[in-house]
Amino acid sequence: MSVKKNYLLVINPISGDLDKSAMVAQIVHYAQELQVELTTYETTGIDDITAIQQLYATFYFTRVLIAGGDGTIKMVGEALEAEDVVFGIIPAGSANGLSIDLHLPTALEENIVIAFQNNYIEIDMVEINGKKSLHLSDIGLNALLVKNYENSDTRGKLGYALQVITTLTEAEDAFEVTIEANDETITSEAKMVVIANSQKYGTGVTINPKGKINDGKFEIIILKTLDVFVVGKIVTGNILSNSEEVLILSTEKATISVQKEINFQIDGEYCGEVNRLDVSILPAQMKVAIP
Repeated sequence: MSVKKNYLLVINPISGDLDKSAMVAQIVHYAQELQVELTTYETTGIDDITAIQQLYATFYFTRVLIAGGDGTIKMVGEALEAEDVVFGIIPAGSANGLSIDLHLPTALEENIVIAFQNNYIEIDMVEINGKKSLHLSDIGLNALLVKNYENSDTRGKLGYALQVITTLTEAEDAFEVTIEANDETITSEAKMVVIANSQKYGTGVTINPKGKINDGKFEIIILKTLDVFVVGKIVTGNILSNSEEVLILSTEKATISVQKEINFQIDGEYCGEVNRLDVSILPAQMKVAIP
């Protein structure tokens, strides 16, 4: 007699400004077809990590499905980082960069099937000032964009688009950054510094062409300028490392220092202003279902 599988579905009801009732109904129906016992939990933004940990301690789920964006995935991964559990990703955020790097399809039905199946990889996390990052974090221009987006009333890709002009208007001059990594110290002017565990932002734009989410390293991308020419290269996937405009370092540990407080974001979540980041890789932290 087979033991019935026991899964948890975590839903972020406001991510991506989408009504998820139809999505949840499809997931529940598929779970019933597979005879999977499915417990659902909706995030509230208040003590979700503790609530998820308490659910796990009660039911000991073998798999956790996550319907949300990069921030929701990171939060659930942090909550259960000490547990041996496979995570199934169902992209449902304003930005779904992690799902792009995992080569997940765009169709909901296909993602539901993948989230329930047994093929998975173990992906790294990056620890930054004691906080965890799964995907892409940065200081400078994009972090300011994230701040403006969080303070706006419009969600989704339209919300990001509406904040671009505001952000470019507010953008400050380049700042000086010092990076200690791989037994060397580099000082450079920068408009933006990215800490990348993977390749692409949620828009599909490649910022770290050589990055791998499971190679035990992260990259630091210094964008020395962000004029139309450089932005054009990034958008078209032609960003080059170690050029006059861009410098990319690959490492397992680094310290990033700036002379003034700079806007900082982790995986699409604004984290205030900082002048120092202590960064290290955390290898093989999450088992994630993939095609």
